[in-house]
Amino acid sequence: MKLLFDHNLSPRLVNRLADLFPKSTHVYTLGMDQAEDSEVWTYAQNNGFTIVTRDSDYNELLVLRSFPPKVIWVRRGNCSTTEIEAILRSHLADIQTLANDPTLGILTLY
Repeated sequence: MKLLFDHNLSPRLVNRLADLFPKSTHVYTLGMDQAEDSEVWTYAQNNGFTIVTRDSDYNELLVLRSFPPKVIWVRRGNCSTTEIEAILRSHLADIQTLANDPTLGILTLY
């Protein structure tokens, strides 16, 4: 599974999680850190990425447009990059289920 980290998450997550998600990237790396959510959505859809975000707008796009792309929505308040990394690592099985189940479009993590 390739993850596309949204602008509201640290670009450092790409390297920190490379052992689990080696083909992941960040919108900043793609020059899309100022892009509209709909543009990021289309990029993820066209390139086989799952979007990882803290932004509720992607949940709304999922309702309006369906999936793919799939979305991992991290709904934790202010927290560090280390905490975000730990959340994603601790939910690896859930993330794999999201990737493999064609009926699932979003995974909400707290």
